[in-house]
Amino acid sequence: MLLDEFDPSKTAVINPWDLIKEIDQIPKTAIACYSHITFERIVAELHAEIIAETSTANGKKPIYRARYKGSELSLFMIDVGAPTSVGMLEDVYQMGVQTVVVFGTCGVLDGSIADCSIIIPNAAVRDEGTSYHYMPPSDEIRVNQKHMEMLTRLLDKMHVTYTVGKVWTTDAFYRETVEKVKRRKMQGCICVDMECSANAAVAQFRDRNLIQFFYVADNLDAEEWDIRSLHNCDKLEEKDRIAAIALEIALQSERWQKEGNSDKICL
Repeated sequence: MLLDEFDPSKTAVINPWDLIKEIDQIPKTAIACYSHITFERIVAELHAEIIAETSTANGKKPIYRARYKGSELSLFMIDVGAPTSVGMLEDVYQMGVQTVVVFGTCGVLDGSIADCSIIIPNAAVRDEGTSYHYMPPSDEIRVNQKHMEMLTRLLDKMHVTYTVGKVWTTDAFYRETVEKVKRRKMQGCICVDMECSANAAVAQFRDRNLIQFFYVADNLDAEEWDIRSLHNCDKLEEKDRIAAIALEIALQSERWQKEGNSDKICL
């Protein structure tokens, strides 16, 4: 099969460094958000400034610099879907970012998991095509392996309720059939998204840091699909709280790396 043709070469016909220049002053830790409304609220709250941009045929996406609790962070709105999400990660890694905190919605396969609650993926089922160009074929990929202890300890200290579990990553959301949902639940998946496994693969391939988490939106664990708070404009205050969690994760990650994975969790 074509997806078995993994080529480990780090050099391709077209490479990120052929198109993207390194930026000397770019903050090394970044936050990436899939929701444009939540992202715009972060940018406004932090008075962020544009320092760079990525570009596709669909248009340009600005990269921002912001200051939070004395630290500088990069901010960018990341594109939905595995291929474009990975393309943006490639670009910002090439610009000089070392660590990216990515957050967005997921659908739950377990209806008992509350709307807008936090899920930290520890593995992802690779039901998309992009990741197979970044690592050898396998059904699953580990997620957040280097950062799980830091994440859980930080959320515990913040008194944030969360669930750790496996995500099903698919790039065909109109093909999340009843039978596929059943099979993924049998594989241990508690939620579904469109980018996680591919994001994890590119970060591992490029030897960069990536932290991913979700906030729960629609529910697929019901007789009929329950949209819950999937719309961008729903429960904005709850989503602002989730954005604040992302900022704290980014800040802690930066300290964690500077201090050599210190046991100290600072708020």
